[in-house]
Amino acid sequence: MRPGESDVLLVVDVQNDFCAGGALAVPDGDAVVPVVNRLAGRFAHIVLTQDWHPPGHQSFAGAHPGRKPFDTVELAYGAQTLWPDHCVQETPGAAFHPGLRLPRAELIVRKGFRPAIDSYSAFYENDRRTPTGLAGYLGERGFKRVFLVGLATDFCVQYSALDARRRGFAVVLIEDGCRAIDLAGSLAEALCAMAAAGVERVASEAIS
Repeated sequence: MRPGESDVLLVVDVQNDFCAGGALAVPDGDAVVPVVNRLAGRFAHIVLTQDWHPPGHQSFAGAHPGRKPFDTVELAYGAQTLWPDHCVQETPGAAFHPGLRLPRAELIVRKGFRPAIDSYSAFYENDRRTPTGLAGYLGERGFKRVFLVGLATDFCVQYSALDARRRGFAVVLIEDGCRAIDLAGSLAEALCAMAAAGVERVASEAIS
């Protein structure tokens, strides 16, 4: 599988807080970094997303007295998992992993910056209506296929994959370039949902 001019590598949230020692570390999250770096040389076009929360964001357990991380609450847009404070704007935890080597990345999409609404997907906020603008950017650039890597498979990667399909893009999940949180079976559910939506799954060795 050889990426072409209409393909883009979408690198989701490879940030310090999602890696070892971070506030919301994804198990083995650091392992995606060398995979992403190897893949970067095979793609002419790369886009990154960056979780970018203001202090006291409504998705933080600390913003809800009496609640703890991984509880679920109902917000205006529906059910929301509460997280430890993470990827707070202009903190080291929000920075990209220092091992990433993506000098040719063409765009960084920041998400989750609205205080009252979380944003897993690279394309839409969690209300499933408010766009980030990424679909328009990719469409105007003429991209047809999105290859996904990053953190975490069962949350931001999954939501990005499903929304990319919803917007008409072909989607390829590079499995060894992702890692999952896997809350109560969430990884298996995510893989099923992506398969049902037509997301192709490959290993990084399949990308030439």
